[in-house]
Amino acid sequence: MKKILCVCMSSTIQRTITFENLTLTKVNRSRHYRIDASGKAVNSARVLEQLEKGCCRVVCPLGEKNLSAFTEPAARDNLNLLYTTIPGQTRECWTLLDQAAGTTTELVVSEPLLESGEELKAVAGAEIKILKIINDLLPEVDALLLAGSRPKIWSQDLYATISGMTHDNGKVFLADYIGEDLKKTLNASIPDIIKINEEEFRASFPELEDQPLQDAIAKKSLELGNIIVVTRGTDSTYAAARGQFSECPTEKVAALNTTACGDSFNAGFLYEYLQTRNLSAALKKGTWCAARNAEVETPGSIR
Repeated sequence: MKKILCVCMSSTIQRTITFENLTLTKVNRSRHYRIDASGKAVNSARVLEQLEKGCCRVVCPLGEKNLSAFTEPAARDNLNLLYTTIPGQTRECWTLLDQAAGTTTELVVSEPLLESGEELKAVAGAEIKILKIINDLLPEVDALLLAGSRPKIWSQDLYATISGMTHDNGKVFLADYIGEDLKKTLNASIPDIIKINEEEFRASFPELEDQPLQDAIAKKSLELGNIIVVTRGTDSTYAAARGQFSECPTEKVAALNTTACGDSFNAGFLYEYLQTRNLSAALKKGTWCAARNAEVETPGSIR
């Protein structure tokens, strides 16, 4: 069994609310709702657990004020969770499903920034604990998946540090994040796999903006000596391994909830890649997981 460590620094309590019809500016009564432990890498971890029980562990910080709202659904889904607590609350995300229109609307509610000296000291201590957990677990796993934006309470070099630790341990590193965190990571150590969408790729590598997307992906992957995967919504997925371009069509499905399709793709892709080291097979598995996720209400689920 290949083992994967999922790291999520932006943990989320996900509330998915289903309406027959959703109309703005009016009172809307839901059919039902569900609560899930979430965040990009947490969603990936749930899919990995469904692909093969016991293949994944997930590390994340959790707000101490609403701790059980995250840990209880995580336990329900058999997530192998390791966490540290921080002051305040874990942020929430509300997903509104309009069955009549077939739409998914996400409302991400960020918690206020921690500013007092005691709060910031507690966060610094939690960051040290998280790095220690990662360092202790890296010898036991085959890959680390780090996904999601970095809340400003965490050190600016944190993602680059985690990438470097993974590289030093000789493990596969999948990065699904952008901006300064990706730039700092690339300066420290090259991720084995970068998975972003088309808009994020163009923003991350503006020097290639005048080139066709296929050529730009192939050129950058050759330059970095790694794999770059670029998802394009319902259009086919582009990828390149050290300059060799690949394309994988998406599945056309009757989508119920598109939340976490990218996270589900990450899970399937990395799971299959570790088994086969075959880019084409990994793209197909990631695509299959994303399609199955779209067909169910639970974010980050393939059943």
